[in-house]
Amino acid sequence: MNFEAARIKMVDNQIRTTDVTSHPVLAAFLSVPREEFVPAALKPLAYIDSDIELAANGAGGRRYLMEPSPLAKLLQLAEISKDDTVLEIGCGTGYASAILSELAASVVALESDDTLASEATATLGRLGHANVKVVTGDLEKGHAAGAPYDVIFVHGSVETVPEDLLSQLSDGGRLVAVVGFGNASRAQLFLRENGRTSERLAFNTAVKPLPGFRLAREFVF
Repeated sequence: MNFEAARIKMVDNQIRTTDVTSHPVLAAFLSVPREEFVPAALKPLAYIDSDIELAANGAGGRRYLMEPSPLAKLLQLAEISKDDTVLEIGCGTGYASAILSELAASVVALESDDTLASEATATLGRLGHANVKVVTGDLEKGHAAGAPYDVIFVHGSVETVPEDLLSQLSDGGRLVAVVGFGNASRAQLFLRENGRTSERLAFNTAVKPLPGFRLAREFVF
């Protein structure tokens, strides 16, 4: 299979056609080999217009590589620059980490599943993404040791964005997440200024959820 040709078709037919116009984002998707980040048996499907399952019953729950179009739109929304330090929540096998490494100064890729984290470390190292550091831990708690971050990217949909993550943003920092599940979910941009967080809705989308990130349930008497 000609993966380079498939990569170009992915960008032209799946990403450009969904209002992704950022040249750095498009260039990053053209340069990173998506097939290197999927299970061996699924390599022929690496460029389909769909999510790809990475782990069914791993320690971190069921995990997916996000569909190319919403991933590109979310990264464009973050407006990442070459001066930015980025925290990725739920890096999986490291595909989005590699894209982020092309856009930012440095990336901390947080993963809760040790097996996926090991795969991400090996693949990112082999492909030369030296500005990415893969760390393991609770996704909902972020990685305070590397804070503050200019950008936090949440790789999957969540029901709520914990204050633990928002507090790790620098002044002027932004967090991008898909809030909600299924067709009711929306991409949101959170901005941190003077210790306060504002948010705005960006676009409707549906991506696979990250484990956890649930609102606390209240008892009604």
